[in-house]
Amino acid sequence: MLNFILRRLIQAPLVMLVLSVLVIGLTQLLTPEQRAAPYIRSDQQAARLEQIIEERGLRDPFPVQYANWFGSTIRGDLGFSKASGKDVSATIAERLPNTIELSLVTVIPIVLLAVWLGTVSALHKDRFIDQLVRVLVVLGYSLPTFVLGILLLAVFYAYLGWLPGAGQLDILNQFSVGSLRRYTGLLSLDAMLNGRWDIAWDVLRHMFLPAVTLVIVLSASLLKVMRNSMLEVLTSDYVRTARAKGLAERTVNNKHARRNALLPIVTLSGSLIIGLLAGSVITETIFAYPGIGQWFVQSALQLDIAGVLGFTLLSALIVVVMNLIVDILYGVIDPRVRFD
Repeated sequence: MLNFILRRLIQAPLVMLVLSVLVIGLTQLLTPEQRAAPYIRSDQQAARLEQIIEERGLRDPFPVQYANWFGSTIRGDLGFSKASGKDVSATIAERLPNTIELSLVTVIPIVLLAVWLGTVSALHKDRFIDQLVRVLVVLGYSLPTFVLGILLLAVFYAYLGWLPGAGQLDILNQFSVGSLRRYTGLLSLDAMLNGRWDIAWDVLRHMFLPAVTLVIVLSASLLKVMRNSMLEVLTSDYVRTARAKGLAERTVNNKHARRNALLPIVTLSGSLIIGLLAGSVITETIFAYPGIGQWFVQSALQLDIAGVLGFTLLSALIVVVMNLIVDILYGVIDPRVRFD
């Protein structure tokens, strides 16, 4: 397995390199003036646009431009994001923990709910609970994220007033965040470590509706796959053999059936986590949640090239790392998988 991990780690930079060439190549469709935008941070710099174009070599051949961009990226200079008003690297450092926090609150309930309900549904095939689960799956597939998000906001924020609407904190708590000592970058956890339970509770209340939206929409596909996988495993020879040996039904279902049915869930969960960490674009936009996804939308709308490039490279890195983790988990869950 160590050799496999090393091979994948060697492949990761190559994947990032190829992707960066493609992305930077696409920017050549823009004019030099448009490509100079990421380096302009003030009106004074805008006045010397031509000088910036010459300094950055934006009229040079593509290989030269790519080499200049790559050198700047290696030094940590990803450009200036107009959408956030900060450097791209600083924006990612500020917003990525927020997206990670929302992802952690979301992905654990999604996986646990899908595995549990999918197993129960398969074990009670065609009974009432199975029919109910299938209805829930159809509803999850049918409800667009933006429709469900707006509906939850209308009911629990506008009508009932039980939960906050947009953002990550109430206005009064926003002034207190600066005094918190940051340990992890996750605001709710840092607030707890500072003894500010009021801020932690406020953060969790603001995350509740976005998390519920994502759980309802994203758990449908996982639930369906888990049910179908479990049904297939329950009819396999080794499960029938385990029953013939007189093993308890719980042991057969949990140890022999469910464990093998989890392989497709591992793959799908990896894709799910990739999507969440790369930014739940629609959900973060609807709830004005200050994560990576909302920043990407703002960057795209404002033709913020540096922001779009930064988001793209971050997403690619997350995909490479998560695929490696998923492949390793394959071997942990199923000993039959080998990495030779």
